[in-house]
Amino acid sequence: MKKLAVPLNDRQKVAADAEIKTKQGEVKYDLRDFTVDFLVKQYQDDRFYVPPYQRRFIWTEKHRCRFVESVLLGLPIPMMFVADMDDGRLEIVDGAQRIRTLECFTSDDLKLSNLDKLPSLNGFKYSDLSVAQQRKFGNKALRIVVLEDSTSSDTRQEIFDRVNTSGMKAKPSEVRRGAHQGKFMKFITECANDPLFVSLCPISKSLKDRFEDEELVLRYFAYADNYKSFRHDVEKFLTQFLKANSTSFDRKRYATEFRDMLLFVKKFFLFGFAKAPGANTTPRVRFEAIGVGVTLALRADPALIPPSVSEWIESAEFEKETTTHASNSQPRLKARVEYVRDRLLGKA
Repeated sequence: MKKLAVPLNDRQKVAADAEIKTKQGEVKYDLRDFTVDFLVKQYQDDRFYVPPYQRRFIWTEKHRCRFVESVLLGLPIPMMFVADMDDGRLEIVDGAQRIRTLECFTSDDLKLSNLDKLPSLNGFKYSDLSVAQQRKFGNKALRIVVLEDSTSSDTRQEIFDRVNTSGMKAKPSEVRRGAHQGKFMKFITECANDPLFVSLCPISKSLKDRFEDEELVLRYFAYADNYKSFRHDVEKFLTQFLKANSTSFDRKRYATEFRDMLLFVKKFFLFGFAKAPGANTTPRVRFEAIGVGVTLALRADPALIPPSVSEWIESAEFEKETTTHASNSQPRLKARVEYVRDRLLGKA
């Protein structure tokens, strides 16, 4: 029997208000805009203090180059947090990776690479920029939250922990969905909402909320057409495929092959893409193997009636082909989709 909620009394509400006011009083701050030149000079002059709770300089070259590109483009940069110290220095509460990257770049210790929006700058160091661009880069203003020195060290560490853990990092599928809207992305969404696909490919609500269904559909189309050209970087491969088809693609062929594949899976695969009845999720490698393998087989024989699927779908061999180990390697991708294709065509 469901318990009834007990209403809070006035004393509890007064105590809660007092606690909120007390904690709010522990955090006093000012907002300031510091230029890149100023931040770098302060860092080089040892005017910044990096506390023990801060992470080491762990950003990869890819992360650093992407951040520099964002600054060059004038994109909004998340606010950084520093705190006044008794000795006049500023303690970096959150932003050490960014400040170190700026110092690294302006000191010519970082060569830009793999830039998406400014590819002409690949191979550039700071000194390779024109004098005008160097000045503009140095004059870029970044918003800084400056905590008063009365803010306790515990509160500073709490801010760092919350800034770095309270958010959920966007998955590549979410980033692609937001960055590459167009006709093809809308088509992907339509396919992911196909009732037959939904019934054959169980996906948990938490994964569906993060567009796992659209990720599977995108992988199906990308691999069905280009699995032999895939190498290792899945995210780059999928993004390039999405970009190439963003505005112009063979909608009729894609829609027909996707629908034919689903109908074939429904007819010949007892549990659809799932491993067992009642499953609430579908492993990516299993979906890829079955979906792409079926399409490859139907391209070879559109009227295909396969030998018994049950003879191999639950075998140790198929299980080995569809484990996640080394799933991003080209040989493993090729092996699993062609395994399904060949079994369906009776070529095993």
